[in-house]
Amino acid sequence: MTHTTTTHAKTHRTSVLLPLAAAAALMAGLSPAHADTGKLLLTGGVSTIEGAAGGGLSPWAVIGTQATEGETGVSAFVSHAKTQDYGLTVAGAAVAFNNRVELSVARQDFNTGITGQLLGLPGLHLRQNIIGAKLRVAGDAVLDSDTLMPQIAVGVQAKQLESSGLDGTLDALGAKRTGTDVYVSATKLFLAQGIVVNGTLRATKANQNGLLGFGATLGGADNGYEIQPEISVAYLIRNNLAVGFEYRGMPNKLQRAGAAAGLGDGLRGDDWKDIFVAWAPSKNVSLTAAYVDLGRIVPATTGGKRQTGVYVSAQLAF
Repeated sequence: MTHTTTTHAKTHRTSVLLPLAAAAALMAGLSPAHADTGKLLLTGGVSTIEGAAGGGLSPWAVIGTQATEGETGVSAFVSHAKTQDYGLTVAGAAVAFNNRVELSVARQDFNTGITGQLLGLPGLHLRQNIIGAKLRVAGDAVLDSDTLMPQIAVGVQAKQLESSGLDGTLDALGAKRTGTDVYVSATKLFLAQGIVVNGTLRATKANQNGLLGFGATLGGADNGYEIQPEISVAYLIRNNLAVGFEYRGMPNKLQRAGAAAGLGDGLRGDDWKDIFVAWAPSKNVSLTAAYVDLGRIVPATTGGKRQTGVYVSAQLAF
């Protein structure tokens, strides 16, 4: 049993670090011309928990990495969020081309904590893989900073929740383990005022970002796509330090299915919010810390508490 546990732990660490290893290999292959140029600090955003460039919770229209027009850039990140009952660790990487196209990957590991224990699955982790693509279709956040024109991008995120001990529960609720989010984002940089504003509209079926599957059918629950708003505002205290907040609307598809299963509001979900500070000690490194409020996550097992806590993230970008 000890050997099996050790082997599983090594496999898990390897799978979480794989995106970073791939990004490191890409970084090593970049030419000096690519490494020596780049964007203004923090104008490429940081890495979201889904891998795309933006804030911590929501993608922005900006294209990540330090690459500008005619360049190719790469980035890699790790992040961790801890609330009263849960933990989420994410690792990922992105590559950007010509400040026009961004491709990203992320792997999420969600520690179910008390919920797993009460389900008879102590130590249960839910793991999700995300592949994303983003295309800038109009505007340039920096070059258009003295006009009202925002940078606009469209994106897609394909998500797959790995098989786990929760499969039977998700099947009973009518929730799928794969789903695709589609979004459009508009980012406006007011450079003279040091303010960044982003708005995103996301079409999604994801329950708790996909960590509890996608959609639901039990009890006639709505299994279709919903359009959810996301808003971010950041203020640049100085060129390498920003503070701000984010709001991300979340579907609540599991509530009706949970009620049909006799759980009342035990599967209700809430919108996500955070207050963050982002610091770039150099043009290739950014560090983010935030207070997060993820609302209720499976309140049937957590006494209905709101899941608040801390979030930290580190990113390398070239």
